[in-house]
Amino acid sequence: MSAIGLLVAFGGGIFGAAIGALPAFAFVGFLTMFGVAIQLAVAPEATTFFSIPFDAFGPQAGGFASGVAAAAYAACKGKLDSGRNIVTAGMGLNSPDVLLVGGAFGIIGYVVVWLVGMVPNFGPGLAWTDYPGLGVVISAFIARFAWGTCGFCGKAPEGERFFHPTDATKWLAFQSDVGQLVVIGIGVGLFGGWLGVTYGTPGALLAFGIAAASLLLLTLGVLTPVTHHIALPAAIVGVASGSIIWAAIAGLICAFVGELFARVFLCRGDTHIDPPACTIAAMTTVFNFLTWIGFWAFLPIPI
Repeated sequence: MSAIGLLVAFGGGIFGAAIGALPAFAFVGFLTMFGVAIQLAVAPEATTFFSIPFDAFGPQAGGFASGVAAAAYAACKGKLDSGRNIVTAGMGLNSPDVLLVGGAFGIIGYVVVWLVGMVPNFGPGLAWTDYPGLGVVISAFIARFAWGTCGFCGKAPEGERFFHPTDATKWLAFQSDVGQLVVIGIGVGLFGGWLGVTYGTPGALLAFGIAAASLLLLTLGVLTPVTHHIALPAAIVGVASGSIIWAAIAGLICAFVGELFARVFLCRGDTHIDPPACTIAAMTTVFNFLTWIGFWAFLPIPI
């Protein structure tokens, strides 16, 4: 925690709100890939670069959460069509107060992650959760209770079952069917796991970066799958277990966990609670705990 850090978080939050949450997150992906390229090709010890995509412009501050909060505020004030709209650039609303909300939530995200980091980890190199992911979740709930009207989970309209939303209210209608989730979960899990097994921790970061950067296509209207909540945990499992089969299993689980979080917190809500961030925070805790207790050594898979 530092005064410079708070000021940078405020500035990053303004910028994140100005360009929109999802575009800002895609830039986090590109920055992560640049960092991995530097680390692998030029300077393996150059990890300070990652303070850009995970601190100054991290998802919990300027990279995503600030845009989510700004959208919730703008919708509450009638300046945006929906608090779930995380694509529209806040700058285009011609409303400085929306950008200032983004700056304020940049600071909130910075402080939240600082507090989360005080919780003891499982062990050296084994964080008890994914700090930026949990920061995004906490920040989003603060914004929901500040400007949303749906409460914690929202409610289904009369005549509809809560866990069976219509295509209009689903998180990603093209990525919600069982078959789609199975295939994308296994496919991305295998790829992310291979990166983790082959390149270690830089490979896990690269898996996240590729998946996050691909969301730039989604902002352009291409029906691109959202997969960073699959790729990152799968790569983490690949690093820990040395097995891309375990990684594929992890990816499959995370695909369904992401859809579950979407149906619990997002589909019936009027602000954005990010299913991938929920999944990454929860499943990083689970998989790091399994690593801590030696699960992968107890049930090894050679491939």
